[in-house]
Amino acid sequence: MSQESLPSGTGPRHADALPEYAERVLEVAERIPPGRVMTYGDVAEWLGEGGPRQVGRVMALYGGAVPWWRVVRADGVLLPGHELRALGHYRAEGTPLKEASRAAEGHRPRLEMRRARWDGGHGEGHTSQLPASDTPPCDL
Repeated sequence: MSQESLPSGTGPRHADALPEYAERVLEVAERIPPGRVMTYGDVAEWLGEGGPRQVGRVMALYGGAVPWWRVVRADGVLLPGHELRALGHYRAEGTPLKEASRAAEGHRPRLEMRRARWDGGHGEGHTSQLPASDTPPCDL
């Protein structure tokens, strides 16, 4: 992996070690609960460095040791070349899917991003905070 493809200052400490940035990306991937996903951009934003392409590069090179199917494209399209393996994981974990229309190429489902997306919260699996108008009253 070239240093140009990762944020600066994130190279490996030892010749056989993972780059520090790659370690951080993989740690985020491991935190995503079963049945939920984060986009490449979500992971970069959560880390506060890099971008979707850098996260994608890390996942392509090192993601096989973590639940790679939980780091996805923002449009919900399954990872090309790995669709069937990913689909098996999504179905086993109960990840929300949108069935493909007959006109869709390959008739493969997509992820239902509104329901499947995880915000990196504290394990509760919520995708967003309730708007102030929808916040339930507090019994103090």
